[in-house]
Amino acid sequence: MKAKAAEKTSKRAPSPRRSPSVDEVPTVSRLSPRVPAAHKGIVSGVVVTPAQIRRRVHELARAIQSDFGDREWVVVALLNGSVLFVADLVRELHGPLILDFIGVSSYGDGTESGNLVYTKDLKLEVAGRDVLVVDDILDTGRTLSEVIRRLRSLGAQRIRTCVLLDKPSRRVVKQGADYIGFQIPDWFVVGYGLDYAERYRHLPFIGVLRPEVIAAAARERVR
Repeated sequence: MKAKAAEKTSKRAPSPRRSPSVDEVPTVSRLSPRVPAAHKGIVSGVVVTPAQIRRRVHELARAIQSDFGDREWVVVALLNGSVLFVADLVRELHGPLILDFIGVSSYGDGTESGNLVYTKDLKLEVAGRDVLVVDDILDTGRTLSEVIRRLRSLGAQRIRTCVLLDKPSRRVVKQGADYIGFQIPDWFVVGYGLDYAERYRHLPFIGVLRPEVIAAAARERVR
């Protein structure tokens, strides 16, 4: 009887909660039409709400903390798009860690990815250290791939990558990420650090930029 009871209890025992993995990334395929009134002229729909962002950042932080453990590591955030994301992420982490920024630009004032330009280099030494690279979006893969190459050339011991958004349909370089917030189609998105011509980073949600906003900005540049 005791053996049967033990077997029954074992079957009922819940499986341990697993940290978020790449295979469990939330996929966003539809836009929410409920756009805040103040921003209806900017975005056509909301991709990720502030509440969804907060929840996912917490999940990512748990997974990262579990993997890195108690070792000291360097968080390298890519300017400027990842600033809001990394600020929320590191506040969910429990050290020891140190934070540095690297400036990389691949868009300029448009929506198409262009040549990669470094605008700020690292101040901290990464040789022999574990590094977590944080970026706002994994698009073509060129930027993240180049930053990883640079960190390896500087002697980083172990490199992990974390991105807020992933657009797999846009990939031209075989590059993934270890931790992903949300996977989205080929939408041009702004908000929560993501911009168009340095505008709209301040939006508390992530939304799809209206085509007429892009067209109007293009006309301004032509003048």
